[in-house]
Amino acid sequence: MRRVSVRMGLALVLLAGLAGPCLAQKAKPEGSKAQESKAQETKSKDAKPDDKAEAAGLTRDAVNAAAFSGGDPKGAGKKARAKDDDKPDPLTVKVQVLLDRARFSPGAIDGRDGENLQGALSAFAVAQGLPEAKSLTPELFDKLQATSADPVAAEYTITEDDVKGPYVEKIPPKLEEQADLKAMDYTNPREMLAERFHMSRDLLSALNPGKALDTAGTVITVAAVPAMERGKVKDLPKSPRVSRIEVDKASRDVRAFDKSGKLLAYYPASIGSEEKPAPDGSAKVKGVAFEPSYTYNPKYKFAGVKSKSKFSIHPGPNNPVGVVWIDLSIPSYGIHGTPEPEKVGKTESHGCIRLTNWDARDLALHVERGATVAFKAE
Repeated sequence: MRRVSVRMGLALVLLAGLAGPCLAQKAKPEGSKAQESKAQETKSKDAKPDDKAEAAGLTRDAVNAAAFSGGDPKGAGKKARAKDDDKPDPLTVKVQVLLDRARFSPGAIDGRDGENLQGALSAFAVAQGLPEAKSLTPELFDKLQATSADPVAAEYTITEDDVKGPYVEKIPPKLEEQADLKAMDYTNPREMLAERFHMSRDLLSALNPGKALDTAGTVITVAAVPAMERGKVKDLPKSPRVSRIEVDKASRDVRAFDKSGKLLAYYPASIGSEEKPAPDGSAKVKGVAFEPSYTYNPKYKFAGVKSKSKFSIHPGPNNPVGVVWIDLSIPSYGIHGTPEPEKVGKTESHGCIRLTNWDARDLALHVERGATVAFKAE
């Protein structure tokens, strides 16, 4: 892709703002996100180091030393798990980090089994010439470990800038109210740090019981993945270049290929909805907008939105389309990020293709302008 001029960059932001059908998710009950965020922050700060909750046995050393040689794994793709055993597992965290670093995304790294993890394992297995497998096998684990010898859990020291933000007190659930905010920033350091390191907020807290996530100098354990960056990027696309994207509506994933047909990356996705299904056929990538705004068009008549006039929502990670918009040749459709990474692949989107913010940004860094986007029918 040639370097996008300032004028073109502005045009792409406007295109992103016009993506009406692509609301990241249906509105939640008022205060739910803010209340959940504040409650979880308090829980993390108030937890005691000897708490026997989810953090039991979940340490940096345990994650890095986790191994699998066969038998009946606790996690890592095992479908059946007892309800009282549904807690973050060191081996599953390790597998998720290795998959993420190999660009076979399991979505938010949470240390739990689920369809996103199973899909990533299966795609990785096939790419390695192994039989399709949605649960861990010794051969698959060996292939994963061969991708990197680096630790999968690392230390990170919280900085003054991390604490400073900027942050917003809460994200209103209603779009009209979101339009009143000057920016759709994170609500606290915990939310920001979890997204930076591709993790669920619950896992970040479980790995760091009793630690103040809003205090500079605190040393915490995080997933050892390339930290998600913010802001616009020049000189795109980066290598390896993505020439073709495949959107599978049945398996709810997005796959990126180079011009030779080699699979470069796999991402779980929320694709369309019953009321607004994703399109069929194919499209082209028209361009990429980083830190896009979002403009609501009343002709889309979203449930819960009463406004009869257009309004815009400022950029930020909690913007309805996240931190990246990949514009498609189908009017008002695109591939974009989300303010709720833990829900990708588990909830519906309003027609577009929704990825975690870090996965959307990864794809945006590598996709060529003019790349083909093929929609596979269910």
